Amino acid sequence: MVKAAVMGAGSFGTAYAKVLRDAGTEVTMWARRSDVAESIAERRVNPDYLPGVRLPEGLHATHDHAEALGGADVVVLAVPSQSLRGNLGAWSGDLPPSATLLSLAKGVEVGTLMRMSQVIAEVTGAEADRIAVLSGPNLAKEIAVEQPTATVIACPDSVRAVAVQRACATGYFRPYTNTDVIGCEVGGACKNVIALCSGMAAGIGLGENTSAAIITRGLAEMTRLGVALGARPKTLAGLAGVGDLVATCVSPLSRNRSFGERLGRGETLEQAQQATHGQVAEGVKSCSSILELARSYGVEMPLTEAVHSVCHEQMPVAQVLVQLLGRRIKPE
Repeated sequence: MVKAAVMGAGSFGTAYAKVLRDAGTEVTMWARRSDVAESIAERRVNPDYLPGVRLPEGLHATHDHAEALGGADVVVLAVPSQSLRGNLGAWSGDLPPSATLLSLAKGVEVGTLMRMSQVIAEVTGAEADRIAVLSGPNLAKEIAVEQPTATVIACPDSVRAVAVQRACATGYFRPYTNTDVIGCEVGGACKNVIALCSGMAAGIGLGENTSAAIITRGLAEMTRLGVALGARPKTLAGLAGVGDLVATCVSPLSRNRSFGERLGRGETLEQAQQATHGQVAEGVKSCSSILELARSYGVEMPLTEAVHSVCHEQMPVAQVLVQLLGRRIKPE
């Protein structure tokens, strides 16, 4: 039996651990907080992140990272993108030397401008063919209640990708494989920023025409960045690109969309954070690094720039959207 260590007990880490266990994989979760590990292990619930969801029998949990990692064939990295480097540094001595390292984190690291697979490679010394990423329209709450979804597992080594695919395929969770790690990571990072923009527009009362325009133009700018970095356009037209983008931009379950709505209604960054139990949406942190990365490649990303202006330059949402509409007209 394949053994997986899921490092992180947030909403998506917990939902994916459930998927793995439902697929017949042996799973041990690591939780940063001992009380969360105890709740999962003893009561089979994670009340802070997936309230009301019963977790399957045989799903183990621990606060001891070495215990979780011991003997793992797949190490699932389910911590936020900006804390991945620090966590990996603490875990690296206990990582099984031949395990597949599967990233669920979606972002571009502030400062280094590295994608998550690059951070993993730098910290652990793992070769690229050991590193995989998972991306797609995967809202944790829907997965946890077993609503059908699909995802992409990208890895340069197709044998490893297929092994992970088999370890998490269930009747409600359908994984596809891909070798385009760059495309999957760019889609996963950029969609959070575009979802913030979509939420902001909804928050000031704009409707579905605006939402459709933001999603479509957001796809265009994420594709421009992806291609500049070496991604295949086809990847960004699939589940890891447009699929993830649509789900994150339109669903009230999306933290980035909901956070953007609060900003659109006039809340400050601090007020929106307090309303979401102290959690900052991933796109708030990543928009700056994505914008800096895009500029370094000469890629124009006006929606990302707009989100950065609101989140980090205190520009009013309405003013930023007016500026977007006032950009020079040109062919699509």
